[in-house]
Amino acid sequence: MENIDIFAKVVELESLNKASQVLNISQPALSRKIMRLEEELEVDLFIRKGKRLEITRAGQIVYEHAIEQRHLERKLMRSIEEFKTTIKPASIIIGASLTTLQSTLPDLITIYTKNYPNTDIKAVTGKTHEIVPMVKERKVDIGLVASKIEHPGLKCVPLFDDHLCLVLPLGHPFVDKASIEISDLHELPMILFSRGTWYRILMDEMFHRYAIQPDVKMEIDSFEAIIRLVSTCKTATLLPESYLRSNLVKDNELVVRFIPSLEQMTRTTSLLFTEEVVHHPSAERFIEKAKEFFRQPV
Repeated sequence: MENIDIFAKVVELESLNKASQVLNISQPALSRKIMRLEEELEVDLFIRKGKRLEITRAGQIVYEHAIEQRHLERKLMRSIEEFKTTIKPASIIIGASLTTLQSTLPDLITIYTKNYPNTDIKAVTGKTHEIVPMVKERKVDIGLVASKIEHPGLKCVPLFDDHLCLVLPLGHPFVDKASIEISDLHELPMILFSRGTWYRILMDEMFHRYAIQPDVKMEIDSFEAIIRLVSTCKTATLLPESYLRSNLVKDNELVVRFIPSLEQMTRTTSLLFTEEVVHHPSAERFIEKAKEFFRQPV
C-alpha cells in the first residue's frame, strides 16, 4: 500500500511520463509500482488505451482514499508541529537552604546544564525544616539540605560530609596562635548563622556542650554576607569547610583555622526526593549527576 501516493500523482498528472519526471523515478519503475499496487488490491486501476490511461471505478475509490490519507498526514504534521511549539520545556524545581543554594547548588547546576542546557531550573529557598514538607507535598522536585533526613515517604541521598572551621580576618589575634581549642571561642566576638538554620543548631549544641558563650555580634542567613562582614568588622565566624573555596578565602583576606573538636562534628549535605521522582526524568537525571559528581575524588 506504500504506492498509493504514487498512484495518486499519476492520476493527477494523467500521464506516467509526467509523473515519473515529478517523482524523479524512471517510467518503467513507476509502471512496476502501479502494477504492484494493482496486484495487492487485486483490481485494475487503469484501463490502458494506447499511450493514454483511463482510471477505473476501482481506481477512483483508491484515489479518493489517497486524498483522504494525504489530508490525514497533513493534519498529523500540523498537530506534531503544534505540540513541539507548545510543549513545556523540561524543568526542575529545587528547594534549598540558603547556604546550600549559595555553595553547593551552583556546582550541581553547572554540571547538569552542561549535558542538558535547555532544562529550566528554579530554586526555592527555605530552612531545612521548611524544605522537607515542600518535597513531601511535591511543591519542589528535589530538596538540597545540609543534613541527613529520615522521614516517611522521602528518600535521602548523602552527597558529602562536612564540618565547621574557624574563619578569621587577617590581623586577628588568633591567626598566629599556635593552637586553638574549643574553649578559646568563649566570649570571642563572632558573626554566626541565624538561629533556626541547621548549622546554627549544630553550633548552639556545641556551645552548650562545652559551656561556651561567644560574643555574637550579628546573626545572618547568607554565608556570603558573613564572609564579607568578617573582614569588615574584624570578627571571627564558624563556617562549613565545603563553603570555603580557596579563591573566596584569598579574595576576602581570610584565614581558616581547624579546631579538633569541630572536626569531630560533621554534617552531611543530602538530596531529598519522593519515590515518584522516577516519573520525572529531569529530576532523576539531576540526582544521578549529583551522585556522580561527589563520587569523584577531589
